[in-house]
Amino acid sequence: MPNVFGTPHKGAEPRHEQVVFCQDEASGLRAIIAIYSTALGPALGGTRFYPYRSEDEALADVLNLSRGMAYKNALAGLDHGGGKAVIIGDPAVDKTEALLRAYGRFVQSLNGRYYTACDVGTYSEDMDVVARESRFVTGRTTANGGAGDSSVLTAYGVFQGMRAAAETVWGSPTLRGRRVGVEGVGKVGHRLVEHLREDGAEVVVCDVSEAAVEQVRARHPEVEVVADSDALIRTDLDVYAPCALGGSLNDDTVPALTAKIVCGAANNQLAHPGIEKRLADRGVLYAPDYVVNSGGVIQVADEIRGFDFDRAKSRASGIYETTKRIFALAADEGVPPAAAADRLAERRMSEIGRLRGILL
Repeated sequence: MPNVFGTPHKGAEPRHEQVVFCQDEASGLRAIIAIYSTALGPALGGTRFYPYRSEDEALADVLNLSRGMAYKNALAGLDHGGGKAVIIGDPAVDKTEALLRAYGRFVQSLNGRYYTACDVGTYSEDMDVVARESRFVTGRTTANGGAGDSSVLTAYGVFQGMRAAAETVWGSPTLRGRRVGVEGVGKVGHRLVEHLREDGAEVVVCDVSEAAVEQVRARHPEVEVVADSDALIRTDLDVYAPCALGGSLNDDTVPALTAKIVCGAANNQLAHPGIEKRLADRGVLYAPDYVVNSGGVIQVADEIRGFDFDRAKSRASGIYETTKRIFALAADEGVPPAAAADRLAERRMSEIGRLRGILL
């Protein structure tokens, strides 16, 4: 089982402020809420609904995801700490109004230490249901005063990060004429394909869902399809964009990677510490996932104060400059971009978090 009371640095065992196990037998709810840090403000992060094979697997995922949210929110310039929640189960079978409302009661019980939103397996409509029991919910539908689907700005932010990577590698912030492989064309991936095609990129895709692939092909019949993620990684690419679940960059896939840039929406793309160095040693520029995929959390954070799409999109546009800053720092300090991003995030959490010690 993961060590909740672990060492305080990112990349080894995580250290969390609070981990809450939630159960409602009548509805079948089994959930874990993890708060990594509230140094910058209330923790903010989505709720993942997924059929984990065990409680240990669910706990490991929520600890990793919540830690990543703390770093993501810090580099996005938000006044929010990092948190995440997972609900154990198959959303296609187990998701009910009663279960979601029971979950909302547990979110409410934290009294604002944690704000929840959408993630894998949950949607804006689900957040509307959760919000019937909790004030600390964002990512709701526009009909209920929310910002709607956060994948809109997530995909936009990933595209901005990819432009920054392209400028660093090829001298121009465009993907025109480049071959980009998108792994996973669900909520975020299919929107990323739209941005790439508008920019003139060649696109190759794969997804475990044939329906998702067909949806993309219906709009863009010129898009190439390969069988699976292994085939995509080995395809001749300029950019590899993992937009499915995490851990796609590991000891087996990194040596097979043909792309010069990795930039995608998936969380926790690096299977373990040290993968970022292996990428750098191979001359592959890695755009840290929690930097480039922060458009979604920027969108839902804006909703808390009263959503304005133009304001949120303007802030998400800043992912381009933030990504360039990280690449520049990495080059100056001779470290992989992932290490440079961690340093910037930790610096902000430390400097701003320190101000909470000033008595008001």
